[in-house]
Amino acid sequence: MLRTLCVLCLFLSPLPAQAQMPRDSSQAVIGLTEGMNASHVTLSLVEKNASGAWQRVLGPFPGRLGRNGLVWGLGLHSNPRGAITKREGDGRSPAGIFSIGGLWTTTKTPVQHHRRLPEVRVRPSDLWVSDPAQPRLYNRFVRLDHDASTPWELKEQMRQTDYAHSIKLLICHNTEETPGRPIAGAGSSIFFHIWRRDGAAPTAGCTAMTENNLRALIRRLDPSRHPVYILLPREEYLRLRSSWQLP
Repeated sequence: MLRTLCVLCLFLSPLPAQAQMPRDSSQAVIGLTEGMNASHVTLSLVEKNASGAWQRVLGPFPGRLGRNGLVWGLGLHSNPRGAITKREGDGRSPAGIFSIGGLWTTTKTPVQHHRRLPEVRVRPSDLWVSDPAQPRLYNRFVRLDHDASTPWELKEQMRQTDYAHSIKLLICHNTEETPGRPIAGAGSSIFFHIWRRDGAAPTAGCTAMTENNLRALIRRLDPSRHPVYILLPREEYLRLRSSWQLP
């Protein structure tokens, strides 16, 4: 027996057809690249201060993306007409505006985080389904009533002993916050996590950084501020900044 559980996105209101920053979001992780094919990213955390002005509170610091760079994802934004979008296994990180979800951990060192940010301690019975042939389970967290044991369960099992995945913060790409999603095959299991080989290695589509920077980011995030992740090429960010009301 298995149970699908909510992926715990913290910001659940979809954007209108004309995409813009959610009005009640006052905290944003910004990732900027030098182009759609870049796998290196510069990350910052910005917040609105008491006067309503955005200010940087963390960063900038380096991160790594998918080995093939970026592609438009399914989030809180509207994609350009005719845009190529994220597909399972394409090695690209989703570009756009995304809610930030819950925390999944195996690390033995506690991760300091806001009390309203939910944390799941990963068990051998926990799966994150990336199999497009299972549309009712795709891109969902699943907890079995037994430890993963079949070949399919072991393939979908969340990493148990992988340092890079010992701290994972969900990026809500193609998740349940919008009706009709997740769309099977449109990309799954997108997280912030620890990078590999001191940043020398790209990811399969996630956003990775040093453990210290990831812990600092998680420690600062406040669900009541409806934090979002904005990931775009620098030129695209500047082009959309006014119409999307970006920080």
